[in-house]
Amino acid sequence: MILFRKKPFIPNQKQSGLNKVLGAFDLTMLGVGAIIGTGIFVLTGVAAANYAGPALIISFIIAGLACTFAALCYSEFASMIPEAGSAYTYSYIAFGEIIAWILGWDLILEYGLASSAVASGWSGYFQGLLSGFGIHLPHAISSAFDPAKGTYFDLPAVLIILFITFILSRGIKESTKFNNWMVFIKLSVVVLFIVVGVWYVEPTNWKPFMPMGFSGVVSGAAVVVFAYFGFDAVSTAAEEVKNPQRDLPIGIISALTICTILYIIVSLILTGLVPFEKLGVKDPVAFALQFIHQDWAAGFISLGAIVGITTVLIVMMFGQTRLFYAISRDGLLPKSLSKVHPKTRVPVISTWVTGAIVACFAGFVPLDKLAELTNIGTLFAFSTVSLGVAVLRKTKPELKRGFKTPWVPVIPALAIIFCVYLMCQLQAFTWKGFLIWLVIGLIIYFSYGYKHSNLYKEHTSITD
Repeated sequence: MILFRKKPFIPNQKQSGLNKVLGAFDLTMLGVGAIIGTGIFVLTGVAAANYAGPALIISFIIAGLACTFAALCYSEFASMIPEAGSAYTYSYIAFGEIIAWILGWDLILEYGLASSAVASGWSGYFQGLLSGFGIHLPHAISSAFDPAKGTYFDLPAVLIILFITFILSRGIKESTKFNNWMVFIKLSVVVLFIVVGVWYVEPTNWKPFMPMGFSGVVSGAAVVVFAYFGFDAVSTAAEEVKNPQRDLPIGIISALTICTILYIIVSLILTGLVPFEKLGVKDPVAFALQFIHQDWAAGFISLGAIVGITTVLIVMMFGQTRLFYAISRDGLLPKSLSKVHPKTRVPVISTWVTGAIVACFAGFVPLDKLAELTNIGTLFAFSTVSLGVAVLRKTKPELKRGFKTPWVPVIPALAIIFCVYLMCQLQAFTWKGFLIWLVIGLIIYFSYGYKHSNLYKEHTSITD
């Protein structure tokens, strides 16, 4: 069927003018930059207080297992098809155009909302830091549109987005240098929390260990899976990697391993410092240190959280720009989005379009509304990519694979089972929003993308 026309992949074909400057270390730092941030500094408290209690460690292990299985599948695709676009591009080759569009459109929502949600969280921490110096922004511009609370626009969130957009527009090497320094600062702060907090752990705080039962633990896992989204963003950088067949799998797996270990340690210490029911705050890690009267360390943690959330924003927005670039290059979105600046070798138009869209969401839409829609698309993408590995092993066994997912089809099947199970734990509101977004996407595809697709043009030129 013409809707399932597949994009051909020619190994070693000449790619477009993106700058190939990234190595395994840069990719690992990109992944850590995206994964360590909102998960540790915000979601740990919410998940512990509202869902898992001290069993938060099990929530992170479940989410980590789901993402590890998916990451192994991503690594095979990334080493085999080193092109921008991540799951969108992989699906185009494995399943065909309509599935690729659905997945790409889904990821546009996920990256956009995740970036906006992260910017809103950054705004909260930044204003908290300012208040420590006696500086308070006018209430009307301190948060997103909510007339009942007297707020209309989140100015700090918009300003940080515009700053990150400017950094990204300067070039990928400059962006990764900035990211690498901030990741080092962030990891130092996380280690500081571990070193200070471990001496104050009270084992009695771990009782009851699973206060809301196993269902609470699984619901907690469905919430914290957002924390692992970063490794998808690593694969979007494929065309800017010097040796993608080797470096992409190293970057993806290394980042996920480092972050999973840190998440488990931090969640264990956090719930050991503070009774879990008190952790439902916006800054749980800093709050925990204040709770044990280590205010000097709490100040460093707050500053580290701002740095940490900034790196998440960099990588999420980077991933969004490369996704626009890949979809546009295939003709499914206007070609202007895939134009590369001759000097910086960056898709500047897609970068600033991303900045404008994310700024609007973050400036006007409340954080809770942004966050609720994020995880379902991520899990959907992970499931689709995992299925694609098994499919291509059968349909295209001749493709060179720099990394092979072990135990196929067992690992892809486990990834799908874990991800679909976590999707089923999400609220009905999330599913409704997801389906509405997909309907909008299909309208755009059939009204524009279908006839502007490169594959459609090739098909019509051959038939003519």
